Amino acid sequence: MPSRSPASSASSASSASSASPSSPSAPSAPSLSSSPATPDVRARVVAELRAAGCVFAEDEAELILATAGTPTELAAMVDRRVTGLPLELVVGWAEFRGLRIAVEPGVFVPRRRTEFLVDQALAQVPDASVVVDLCCGSGAVGAALAAGLGQVELHAADIDPAAVRCARRNIGAVGGQVHEGDLFAALPGDLRGRIAILAANVPYVPTSEVGLLPAEARDHEPLVALDGGADGLDVLRRVAAEAPRWLAPGGCLLVETSERQATAALDAFTGSGLRARLAVSEELYANVVIGVGP
Repeated sequence: MPSRSPASSASSASSASSASPSSPSAPSAPSLSSSPATPDVRARVVAELRAAGCVFAEDEAELILATAGTPTELAAMVDRRVTGLPLELVVGWAEFRGLRIAVEPGVFVPRRRTEFLVDQALAQVPDASVVVDLCCGSGAVGAALAAGLGQVELHAADIDPAAVRCARRNIGAVGGQVHEGDLFAALPGDLRGRIAILAANVPYVPTSEVGLLPAEARDHEPLVALDGGADGLDVLRRVAAEAPRWLAPGGCLLVETSERQATAALDAFTGSGLRARLAVSEELYANVVIGVGP
């Protein structure tokens, strides 16, 4: 089972000592019905996660143990994880730029590489007063931008009702509004010409490659958040084409893409009248196309 890095850093799980297997007094393997915090239970959780293929078994165990309120809940959470449910959905949150972002089944889990998009947006327009998180998913990007900017008018939108419900938990917590609908059609008309930061974490996986994604994404995240059309850029082109009419003077559009798609994405931006450039983070394997309006 492919494994993402755990939702946040955690210390390594402790190892429990045991008697020799040949000893008649050797204890049986600890049950998860024991107290969740004991070293024996921690070691059992790590062993179950590792056996299921979790690369970061020790760190994941720490997060699950810290989240489970009872032994019964612990056993259920471990079972969900070993059967392939993404860790973030098991614990109910993902860390994103220092924030705990609530996530729910059927909603795209924010990736750490997308933090680079937020960093670039804050560097480009550090005094932004109107921000839109388009294709918002959980609302992680919008929440992180609001945290970085302070007092801001924040809007987010997504076509998926499940994403909208989840985003309202995260965006609403910082005073933002979440709208349901297809791209710009979801936004209030009075935002036209006023947006300083337009962050659009659009789907960009080519249709033919969706089936090659790790099972955690392929089986548990909505297709609408992954499939970007034949070359992965269908939604990006739609956003770039309409963005200039919504951006404030000097406002910027930021979209994450892949390295191999970057040239075509830049062409879509410049073809729409945006002054475009590419920002790359080798550390996060992140590529963000930035387009500045007239």
